[in-house]
Amino acid sequence: MKDFSKYQGVIPAFYACYDKDGKVSPEAVRALARYLLEKGVKGLYVGGSSGECIYQSVEERKITLENVMAEVGGKMTIIAHVACNNTEDSRILAAHAESLGVDAIAAIPPIYFHLPPKAIAKYWNDISDAAPNTDFIIYNIPQLAGVALTVPLLKEMLKNPRVIGVKNSSMPVQDIQMFHDEGAVVFNGPDEQLLSGLAAGAIGGIGGTYAAMPELYLKVRELFLAGDMAKGREVQNECCRIIYKLCSAEGNMYAVIKEVIRLQGGPDVGGVRAPLLNLSEADHAVTVESAQMIADAIAKYC
Repeated sequence: MKDFSKYQGVIPAFYACYDKDGKVSPEAVRALARYLLEKGVKGLYVGGSSGECIYQSVEERKITLENVMAEVGGKMTIIAHVACNNTEDSRILAAHAESLGVDAIAAIPPIYFHLPPKAIAKYWNDISDAAPNTDFIIYNIPQLAGVALTVPLLKEMLKNPRVIGVKNSSMPVQDIQMFHDEGAVVFNGPDEQLLSGLAAGAIGGIGGTYAAMPELYLKVRELFLAGDMAKGREVQNECCRIIYKLCSAEGNMYAVIKEVIRLQGGPDVGGVRAPLLNLSEADHAVTVESAQMIADAIAKYC
């Protein structure tokens, strides 16, 4: 039986890292990877929504993954999201990720056209075939992809021995339970429900706000494993309050988070890429307040 222990725990979704000209910065990528390694998280999910993947070229995504692997490969579990909105580019990224020695690749379904399950399964299997020695994770995020993973489609995909499970970012916690009951490894996606996701059977979490406050999410998991659900709910609720604050700016949430990390003494990884909105002058107060809320919560709970 395959050992999935390397996937257990808290895995931040890695952010796009840009220089002052808005180009992907290898130096910033490495700095952020080192920073998160030192925070004690389990691994990194590279090239997903938080990595602004749909706004980057194949070559830019290769540069990011290459520098993550050069910096922390072998020291952390690395999952590379490789999906593009066409099969061939996705296969190129899948083969590239395998050549670098990532632990797993992941893919959303094709977006825009609403494809039937047979076409989605073929898309995922074609990507997986390009990385024949690498675990494959389905990324279920129906609110953005426009299509939801179903149990019948998951059963079909599990016929592929490389398909190990699902990064589940749908909001219903019951999806985690149903996918888990089919034998899939499931990662909780919505940061607001890490505790609930773990209770429903998730092996760990992959989240877009984890890098802003990894200490708090590590504490949620620690409390869950200790059976202290009351304190776990308290810390999870604090995470939710902070998430709502991070989302309250005019600029995109990831622009806020990147500035919060900088205010915390972490690396400067730039802003976000258009058409995502960067921070306005009015957003300064949100970033400062968010950073303070995180510091106060860490002081209280960690």
